[in-house]
Amino acid sequence: MAALKQPIVGTRGADIVGPRNPEVEAQNPDILIPPATDNGGIPNLKFPFAMAHNRLEDGGWAREVTTRELGALKELAIVNMRLPSGVVREMHWHKEAEWAYVLKGRVRFYLIDDQRQTLIEDLEPGDLWLAPAGFPHAIQGLEEGTEFVLVFNDGNFSENQTLLVTELFAHTPVEVLAKNFGVPESAFAGIPASEKYIFRQPVPPPLEEVRRDLGAVNFTDKYVFRASRIAPTKYPGGATQVVDAKNFEVTNLAALFIDLEPGGMREIHWHPDADELQYYISGKARMTVFDAVSNARTFDFVAGDVGYVPKTLAHYIENIGDEPVRVLNVFHTAEYKDISLNQWLALTPRHLVEGHLDVGDPLLSSLRKTRQPVVKG
Repeated sequence: MAALKQPIVGTRGADIVGPRNPEVEAQNPDILIPPATDNGGIPNLKFPFAMAHNRLEDGGWAREVTTRELGALKELAIVNMRLPSGVVREMHWHKEAEWAYVLKGRVRFYLIDDQRQTLIEDLEPGDLWLAPAGFPHAIQGLEEGTEFVLVFNDGNFSENQTLLVTELFAHTPVEVLAKNFGVPESAFAGIPASEKYIFRQPVPPPLEEVRRDLGAVNFTDKYVFRASRIAPTKYPGGATQVVDAKNFEVTNLAALFIDLEPGGMREIHWHPDADELQYYISGKARMTVFDAVSNARTFDFVAGDVGYVPKTLAHYIENIGDEPVRVLNVFHTAEYKDISLNQWLALTPRHLVEGHLDVGDPLLSSLRKTRQPVVKG
């Protein structure tokens, strides 16, 4: 067995002689031995889904990271859900908006909007949906099943506190139900006494058949976005793709999808008007977050981890492994915005930058006036 790393750098630090958790230490090397540039009291900005409580239901599961798991999450929360073949997340609605990204498999998404328009669409990995607050919807795994993440625009959100159609029926007087639907009270003898939440159903019929059987309804597809069919913008070191209200009209949450080649890095930047929630899909990455005054902390991420960066705090994301990194960034704003450190300096008079940083060439001659969110290692 290889010797465990000790938190010693030169004359600083000392060995650990008490109990250790080597597996957790190995995934967080920059916590065990922080870079010398780390300083001050940045709060924890990482929580792995592997440590999130998993709610096991009839045929599927759901787990969440909210402000209860990660105190820094103020504006956003995230849910990871698995629905195998035919399994349904029951008909429900939220007080918050729901933004979704399909990770694996295929999923059927159902929604009714405030204009009585019906949406029934089958989505693939990389595709999105948006259920605005109050709009009723349901989710169902197709033949191969599905797994996805959901992001909500409130850090205090809980997937365990949604408004469910089964509970609405269970907690409405039966005589009121009978009057509402114009049927005898006996029609409700078999309704569930409590929520179903996630439950098994047969795989639904083909999409065209389901739509045909609904008859002359007004269909819409404006609450889904097929990002899987759009090529990202490539740069040296990786690629990015923005999905916000400019190309997905109904969304009130913006997203940036980042792909980083080994050694590639999302450049140093910050977001002026929105917190950033990160979900790591593949690879190994690290991120340093900088805040006033002289506060900085470095975090390490692997697939399944959730990261968070409050608005206006400078940060980067670096691929430190030998496999590609893919990370979703979701923002509490309809329109994506960022400020690039490189462009800021490039668009500032040279003498002012020299006076501040006491630098010259080659740095100053290499500054970029054009946008390049990813750089090569």
